[in-house]
Amino acid sequence: MAGATSNGIINHFFSGIWLGVEWDDPQRGKHDGSYEGTQYFKCRHPKGGSFIRPNKANFGVDFLTAVKDRYGLNDKQDVQYGTGNTVVFGTKTVEFVGMDSVAEQQRQLNKLVDISVRECAVSHAGQEEEINMRHINLSKNLISSWETIIAIASQVKNLETLNVSENKMRFPSTSTFTSSAFSNLKILALNQTEITWTEVLLCAQGWPVLEELYLSSNSITVLERPDNVLQTLKLLDLSDNQLLDGNQLHLIAELPRLEQLILRNTGISSIHFPDAEFGCKTKMFPLLKRLAINDNKISQWSSINELDKLPSLRALQCNNNPFMDTEKNPETLIQLIIAKISQLEVLNNCEILPAERRGAELDYRKIFGKDWLEAGGHWNPEKNKPSEEFLAAHPRYPTLCLKYGAPEEGELKGRQPLTLKNQLLTLTIKCPEKPEQKPVEKKLPESMTIQKVKGLLYRLFKIPGSELKLSYESSKLEGKEVELDNDLKPLQFYSIESGDCVLVRW
Repeated sequence: MAGATSNGIINHFFSGIWLGVEWDDPQRGKHDGSYEGTQYFKCRHPKGGSFIRPNKANFGVDFLTAVKDRYGLNDKQDVQYGTGNTVVFGTKTVEFVGMDSVAEQQRQLNKLVDISVRECAVSHAGQEEEINMRHINLSKNLISSWETIIAIASQVKNLETLNVSENKMRFPSTSTFTSSAFSNLKILALNQTEITWTEVLLCAQGWPVLEELYLSSNSITVLERPDNVLQTLKLLDLSDNQLLDGNQLHLIAELPRLEQLILRNTGISSIHFPDAEFGCKTKMFPLLKRLAINDNKISQWSSINELDKLPSLRALQCNNNPFMDTEKNPETLIQLIIAKISQLEVLNNCEILPAERRGAELDYRKIFGKDWLEAGGHWNPEKNKPSEEFLAAHPRYPTLCLKYGAPEEGELKGRQPLTLKNQLLTLTIKCPEKPEQKPVEKKLPESMTIQKVKGLLYRLFKIPGSELKLSYESSKLEGKEVELDNDLKPLQFYSIESGDCVLVRW
């Protein structure tokens, strides 16, 4: 039945025959499988069950029947001749042989390359017939067991991608005979199938070359070490599974080829790599390049510090975590994350430009300079002994001092409350091309974009804002000029400070 799982129990009450079903959407149900004190069948949800008449039930169709119905095929038109070609119907790619009519192309069953029978009421494999398909979408059907998936896959040669999400299935609970049905499978989606991690590892014995595994919204709470399985995996999606804690990640940390890990909304509150000290790289997740930890419960910046230990991390998604509420200024928040993770290139899907990283690291060095001094930091290397507590909170600070030099006393600005007064910059504005023009002093918000600054200067100097070229000289670095070359960035992006001089050219 579409949207329901039959428990295979036929019950006699009132008149005639009734079927007990549990709906995938429990809101469609009425009870837990009992009637007037008698339990006829069991439901996972207390209100997920119903009784229906057999003639109201859809027991599904076999896989090949669904494919033929979906693509308008029939058994008598399976002819092959001519030279190969490919045509795309929406999102479906169909490979055909020497045919001019799209209708005739679709009738070549063995030439379908990418097929979708989503919501086509597929419930079983049906008659054995070997076919050649590379990508199959079997999501949201009536498949109730992993054995059915194996039976369907056994009919398909060269299967590379398989999506069986949204099928409530039974999986093997013990090690079983390993089928060769998935010998070429590279991408597998098992979202919303109620599979556990133990069941994943048992089934994974049959996935020798799998590269991407999607397990979103399942019953996964604890992990186990994947010994001798999943060793070719490059992407793992565990989003929307409520993991017991962040330490569960240690159990999958030795996957040798894992490059992308998706942990969105998994309930984790902290991340820790205990095998490495601050300033060192962990041996865990050696090739991990992309990590998604958005929509979690991470409240401490120490977890962000830990991410700098990952040797290959280049992209991070971390929105909607409590630690982000500790900083009210969004630009400063981004700068802190960038400065704390040295090799990061993409943050929340935005590329980190070299100038942005430099500005973030310089600003970080200034913001926490007073804390560094109070904790035992010193400009004299022989006297520079910051406390363990400071180094735990700011593990990259010594590296930034080596990179840019220890902050001078005039640079130490500390962390001040976000008031308008504290956000205003007092800047001197000069026009080198008009020496007769006297320098002008202006107070500008540090959040003001370069584009708005140009508009202000256009009105001030009566010149077209679009033609302006801006740069600035730091009051602490004489002779060094920095271009303000991105109209969309705010002044604070370039680490401009009160007392600096903005140069206007056109």
